Amino acid sequence: MSITSEQLRAALADLNGRRDVRFEFDHADNCVIPKALLVPAEEDRIIKLTDGTREYLVDSQRVAWVEIGPPFAN
Repeated sequence: MSITSEQLRAALADLNGRRDVRFEFDHADNCVIPKALLVPAEEDRIIKLTDGTREYLVDSQRVAWVEIGPPFAN
């Protein structure tokens, strides 16, 4: 079972720049996005998060799991 883009966008909707997100992907390294914000939906329908410096594009079909929490220790 995979997560649809719409389901993932809904799960990430409450990100407010004060929480970190960690993604674990199938067959890829994990990714931590510090102080993540969800970029509003655009015409391309790609899920994008930002830390204020970079944008991260997320392939919802490759997400194995997501952890949303307070800032993670470095």
